[in-house]
Amino acid sequence: MYNRIRALREDNDLTQAQLAQLLNISQTTYSRYESGKLDVPSPFLIKLANFYSTSIDYLVNTTDCKAPYAKKNK
Repeated sequence: MYNRIRALREDNDLTQAQLAQLLNISQTTYSRYESGKLDVPSPFLIKLANFYSTSIDYLVNTTDCKAPYAKKNK
């Protein structure tokens, strides 16, 4: 999972500081997510999946399909 969030950030030419700002956390905390020293909380996984237009399954490496799932109609 940690390699995926790093690769997505780098592919989008973003810094750790920019992603940390999006998540409202410190750059150090975000760095720990990417290195695997801290688990990424579910709300942050949701936010990252939405930001990158992908699925949480892709972020956590349970699928290689980058496309997000269709949203449910309420």
